Amino acid sequence: MPYRRLPNTDRARVRAMERALKKCILEGQENRAISEPVYLLLESILPQFQHALINLDAARRNQQSKGKEYVEFFKKAKIYISHFIHVLNFAIARGEFKAESRDFYELSAYTNSLPSLVTEKDLIQWGKRLIDGEQKRIQKGGNPIYNPSIALVKVNYEKFVDAFHFQKNLISTSKRASKLVNELRPEADKIILQIWNEVEQAFSQLDEAQKRENASEYGVSYVFRRREKLKALNQVKTPTVEPEKKVEAKPIKQEKKPEVKPLEEKKPESKPLPEKTKVTEKLIPVQSTIEF
Repeated sequence: MPYRRLPNTDRARVRAMERALKKCILEGQENRAISEPVYLLLESILPQFQHALINLDAARRNQQSKGKEYVEFFKKAKIYISHFIHVLNFAIARGEFKAESRDFYELSAYTNSLPSLVTEKDLIQWGKRLIDGEQKRIQKGGNPIYNPSIALVKVNYEKFVDAFHFQKNLISTSKRASKLVNELRPEADKIILQIWNEVEQAFSQLDEAQKRENASEYGVSYVFRRREKLKALNQVKTPTVEPEKKVEAKPIKQEKKPEVKPLEEKKPESKPLPEKTKVTEKLIPVQSTIEF
């Protein structure tokens, strides 16, 4: 006997509830197979669950699309901050600045190396230290550092900080939407189970095949086990083939061919030749003109 399979994904849960609601609306209040309290609960939970899924999908898509832009801001801010520290160390190595200048930026421990700039927290911390330290050093009469200047460092640093906070808000929005879906999921499973139980109870007087057919219209999903599939295939009636009737071969009457008489050769009629007309030749005497 096939068993019911409850939906195991959010999309499948929405499809099951939508199908049940659509069938109830078509059947009307008097003919539907579920009770009024379950129907009202279905009307309440389905839009909430759909809205929560829409918000979760939108938050994740927005987070993903803005994620690429955020990575670019992170890389650029890291480049400007690390280059500024390199230029400061080179100026100290050339004797342009005193070694005590690192104290303005809290870089006294990093004479020949860079501080860690791997995480967002590191960039935010060191970017602020560089901006504040450069202002303090210039106020003490020091010359500003160029290529990159602190203005360019500040611009790219602030872009990164804004993108960081925006990305953080997107992540928190996704978490809130995911939390709401997780809270509504047990309620959706509960209402689907109640609907399926009441639908099967409503069609319990029918035979198994008809009951499954009617229940499936309300979204109830049945799954056949492997042996049940094989049994169902074996029970399929093969079309009966009628035995071929033997047809006695009757001798074929040969039609008499019409006698063909040979054509008589007609001898051409011999007509008597016309008699030659007698031509009377007149002998004309020839006179000799030769004189002897």
